[in-house]
Amino acid sequence: MSLRTALLVLAFVPGIALVALWGVTSGQTLFDFQRQAAQGLLAEKAGQPSNVVYYNLQEERRLSAEVLARRDGATADLARQRELTDEAVDRFRSLSDVTEDDAPREVLDAVAGARQAISQLPAQRALVDGGDRDQQEAVYDYYTNLIAVDLKLFTALSHVDNGRITTLSQPLVDLFWAKEMISRSDALLARGWERGRLSTREYQQFRQAVAGQSFVHATKVVPFLPDDEKAEWEAITGSAAWQAKTRVENAVLRPADPDSSGDIRIRAEERTWRDAMDTLTPRLKTLMEQRTAHVVEEGKGSVMSLLFRMVLTTVVGLLAVVAVIWTTWRLTRNLRRRISRLQEQAEALEKALPDVVERLGQGERIDVEAEARAIQQDDQDRASDELTRLGEALNLARTSALEAAVRQADQHRGFERLLQRIARRTQQLIGQQLKKLDELERRHEDPEVLDGLFDLDHLTARLRRYEENLVILAGGSPHRRWRKPVPLLDVMRSAQGEVQDYRRVMLDLDGSPWLSARAVGPVSHVLAELIENALAFSRPPSPVEVRAAAVSRGLAIEVEDRGLGMEEDQLADANELMRRPPRMDVLAHSDDIRLGLHVIARLASQYGLRVEFRSSAYGGTRAVVLVPHELTVAGTDPEAPAPSAVPVHAVAPLAG
Repeated sequence: MSLRTALLVLAFVPGIALVALWGVTSGQTLFDFQRQAAQGLLAEKAGQPSNVVYYNLQEERRLSAEVLARRDGATADLARQRELTDEAVDRFRSLSDVTEDDAPREVLDAVAGARQAISQLPAQRALVDGGDRDQQEAVYDYYTNLIAVDLKLFTALSHVDNGRITTLSQPLVDLFWAKEMISRSDALLARGWERGRLSTREYQQFRQAVAGQSFVHATKVVPFLPDDEKAEWEAITGSAAWQAKTRVENAVLRPADPDSSGDIRIRAEERTWRDAMDTLTPRLKTLMEQRTAHVVEEGKGSVMSLLFRMVLTTVVGLLAVVAVIWTTWRLTRNLRRRISRLQEQAEALEKALPDVVERLGQGERIDVEAEARAIQQDDQDRASDELTRLGEALNLARTSALEAAVRQADQHRGFERLLQRIARRTQQLIGQQLKKLDELERRHEDPEVLDGLFDLDHLTARLRRYEENLVILAGGSPHRRWRKPVPLLDVMRSAQGEVQDYRRVMLDLDGSPWLSARAVGPVSHVLAELIENALAFSRPPSPVEVRAAAVSRGLAIEVEDRGLGMEEDQLADANELMRRPPRMDVLAHSDDIRLGLHVIARLASQYGLRVEFRSSAYGGTRAVVLVPHELTVAGTDPEAPAPSAVPVHAVAPLAG
């Protein structure tokens, strides 16, 4: 059977549709499980710690009001409560760092809002510690808004994908709101117990809080509680403490006219209210925690049920897929074996081809026939079908690729040799011209003539360096050689003399180090390229400073300009080029403005120099060249004259 026929048979196997159905069903079930599990984890990490913050903030709000009202003993109580609040806040911050990808945006926003509001808590506490009764309104509003943000988080956590959990969570959120209304009433009365009066605004806020709690628990909490929790709620509302609370609320809300200052007298006993609150608050917390635990357990049960359904669906679907695969295995066994063999051989060829190309790039000559290892046909299978023809096509493609790479490498090497020959011939002419100019400079004493000859000498030296750049980029080495060590100062002056605007270059040398003969040419060339770049990218008349000093690892030479500098990514690219200079295609990079950097990188690699670019404190660029100890010499050459200062216009390159 041909490959085409086998593929057509496989295309109509019902197992394909079964695999697709199994994948979609399992994927959707897995997605639902992950999302609900993530929501349950969020409720545990952010929801439960925020409950504790909620309780402590309510108590701190009341005690802050008592401190501002100057109640005796309230300061110590507030200090203890703040410690409890700080513990709850720290736990909330450590557990609510929500980063789950499956977290709903509503929950992420609510958590961020709660963390942002909590961050302002120290400022509000300072307002309480240093304030008076005039700060009551601002402090009350802050704590109330902060608790409202916490309740918004509860609401967001209740909006899950599971409708049953959302239905169970809504009465819990409303129960938190009912408790908040009672706590607001407590905080408002705490502002007036000491004076026995409430302002008109405080009285209105108290009335709204009492009306709000009655509405919430009567319409949103009680009708939706299960029987056991409803019985607990009725026990709370039927208790003596609740009746005492109600009596105090009714007494405070009894119609009364404001006094001359606009305040309304509180016609109730603080002790009765406090005893009622101290009794009711723990019972309300117990009911709310019971409701919370019930919702959490239901959520965990829902997640486990979904996990069971996911596993069951996946296993059953997988068994069906296995049955389909087993049915088609005997038909496709031979086909898969041949495809696997072809793939292995193709991968082996794919791994070998880059190595051959790399060897060509390094100048090695190869035998195309020996390197073009063919894809062999299996001895047990002599079928002539699409796979066989595919193997033959891959063989032809590999051979063609190798032949093209060899031709390109030969052309590249030929061009490099041609470029080197042209550059060498030009260098010979430039060398003769430099000798002739030197003879003319020694022969003439007229200052104007000498200036012209010096300019010609300077231009010729630059031209010689550009020709050397061509040789280096073409894979060769500079032609100039030195037989003896040279002072570093002369090398620096030589580099200075091979740039156009050399009068802007300032040299600074610490000591009198010498370079070995083999290092003179490359160091001078590298410095000349760096100085030229610095001059090109800094605006006249700003100077370019060249400093050199001995360091623990050799000689450090710095070239620093005051231009626009380089971006961080440009510095990284330049330093990477210095560490790993690639083989450069001169034709492909003919428009590259970084040709000088390629020359520097090639020379540094050949002679063991280390070049690094950094940002300058002046805003420009600082290039550091490290010359290792093996390229320096100890002491000075006794036969060479000591370096002496020369005028700027007389700076000239070293003679090779």
